[in-house]
Amino acid sequence: MNRTAAVLSVLVSSAALAQQPVIEISGANFRPMPLAVAPPMAQDDAARAAAVEFDSALVFDMTACGLFQVLDRKSFLADAKEGVTAASITFSNWSNVGAESLIKTQLAADGDNLRADLRLFSVAAGKEELKVSETWTGREPRRLAHKLANAVYKYFTKEPGPFESRITFVRKVAGGKDVYLADWDGKHAVPVATGNINVLPTVMPGGGGVAFTSYRRGKPDLYAQRVGGEPTVLSATGRMTSGVAYSPDGSRIAYSVADAENAELYVAKADGSGPVKVTDTKFFLNSSPSWSPDGKKLAFVSNRAGSPQIYVMNADGSDVKRLTFQGNYNTTPAWSPKGDLIAFTARDERNAFDLFTVNVTNGKITRLTQDAKGNEEPSFAPNGRLILFVSTRSGGKQLFVMTHEGNNPVALPMDKGEYTTPDWGR
Repeated sequence: MNRTAAVLSVLVSSAALAQQPVIEISGANFRPMPLAVAPPMAQDDAARAAAVEFDSALVFDMTACGLFQVLDRKSFLADAKEGVTAASITFSNWSNVGAESLIKTQLAADGDNLRADLRLFSVAAGKEELKVSETWTGREPRRLAHKLANAVYKYFTKEPGPFESRITFVRKVAGGKDVYLADWDGKHAVPVATGNINVLPTVMPGGGGVAFTSYRRGKPDLYAQRVGGEPTVLSATGRMTSGVAYSPDGSRIAYSVADAENAELYVAKADGSGPVKVTDTKFFLNSSPSWSPDGKKLAFVSNRAGSPQIYVMNADGSDVKRLTFQGNYNTTPAWSPKGDLIAFTARDERNAFDLFTVNVTNGKITRLTQDAKGNEEPSFAPNGRLILFVSTRSGGKQLFVMTHEGNNPVALPMDKGEYTTPDWGR
């Protein structure tokens, strides 16, 4: 994997820091900030060759994060040859199209590397608020754009951006299902487990591989596999082993082992050794474990009360509490890295699948999707502000992202195909 070649340079004056607006990205009063992203200015032939991909990634990040209303370039009034410094910008042209903030970027080759400079301006004040410079080895324009997008996100929110994280998912192929590992937007997708049926993946700690269930030996066993490496067995019981989840510190895994009408949860070391059964409900199903951000608890699905519901317990199996009481089919819990919410899939009264969150403290249920066909399998971004999910709203199963409050749903810019069970690595 390519590594960043140069140190991130963020230049913000002390006065700007004192007056810097912090976008409150949740709540009823939230309003996306109108943002203009000017086309990148390429300094040489190599930069021009990379500009389209760089621009596509930066605009997608700014659009999908939910912070901004990215303005249509067809409305722009500024001269295409306008400069990138405050003194060379006619800010009235940007104000007249409704922009409150403006991003200008420059690209240039730096040996075998690609360099990008991003400047963020306050349109009303007519001044530069942020400058970021990055160089990436191998001239990977999308990943360079993701780094710059993270800097802009952190400037406005004081929180880390999610744009350099990785996701995994299953893609249906002729005769089976393959597991892929990709950048957060679905690009640079690399097949990790192919051939036969490979399902229910999760990103390994560090993002360099995937754990998943596979039928490659005829039985549904649990494996871990790094990109370009060989699979290693985590659990081979001869029974259906699935739903693996890594603890936040990467030291443990939780998973489900099913046998006929019974399925129990186990916790083991990250390499699969020392498994301990943490549920014991004969004739009932326990599945889909998800760790709390402090690693002390597990959310999971159980039908011990008659229908699938979301439960929470200590990681050793003690102090089990039912969390959802509405609906008769609640599944696929995903615990937010912020700790306050658990997202899940529920089947409503019309037999449609939609996404909801439940507040861990008070049990309040919030609906995130409705009247948009089927929506399932949520997974939180590392900062807890976005949710990755599967939707059929555009026909077929595609991956979408939205805010944790259900706003701004956007399809990932992926090749045509059928995608399921995404997991967003931390």
